[in-house]
Amino acid sequence: MAHLLNVSLCTKIPPKPPLSLTKPSLSIPRFLSLSHSRCANPQVRYTTSHSSSSSSSSVLAKFTFSLFIQQQALILNKQLLEDFAKTGLLALLSVSLFFTDPALAFKGGGPYGSEVTRGQDLTGKDFSGRTLIKQDFKTSILRQANFKGAKLLGASFFDADLTGADLSDADLRSADLSLANVAKVNLSNANLEGALATGNTSFRGSNITGADFTDVPLREDQREYLCKVADGVNPTTGNATRDTLLCN
Repeated sequence: MAHLLNVSLCTKIPPKPPLSLTKPSLSIPRFLSLSHSRCANPQVRYTTSHSSSSSSSSVLAKFTFSLFIQQQALILNKQLLEDFAKTGLLALLSVSLFFTDPALAFKGGGPYGSEVTRGQDLTGKDFSGRTLIKQDFKTSILRQANFKGAKLLGASFFDADLTGADLSDADLRSADLSLANVAKVNLSNANLEGALATGNTSFRGSNITGADFTDVPLREDQREYLCKVADGVNPTTGNATRDTLLCN
């Protein structure tokens, strides 16, 4: 016993190694590193490729849809602008016709006279020497108007007031004087061949010296009146006024 105790007391117990605060380095075995690199990277590459493809398809779809929406919007805007322009034009035309003199809603002139002369007050207006073929003077007031030497072939004076107008030397062939007031008018040397003078057309007080009334249909009372004052020869046709009126 004593011997054992002596051995234990004499035996030196090795000192305890000091604690190290340094973090031990962990080395990954080569085979584990290779295994990780071979297995993990393909998965990462596949995931990245699949995500990029899906993202590209989504962007392309959105871009295509956006272009379609823009195209439809442009078409709709164009249609709206066209409809608005048509509506505005019709409205403007309606307003202009509403606020304008009704007589200006149509052209009263013939092919050689573009101004509006129908239903107008043209008292004292000068038309002398003008070419007014088929001009429309229907229902106009033409008192003291000057038509001296004017070319009025086929012109219409239907229901017009020509009181005191000057129609001397005028070419009135085929003109319409139906229902017109031709009182106190100067018709000297005027050519009225084939003119219409039906209805209540009145020539009272008119100067018809040298006028040609060939083929003008007149009421019998008007013919009798004109024969009383008829005189002269028309310088253009060479016909005597009385002969053209078929006076006895």
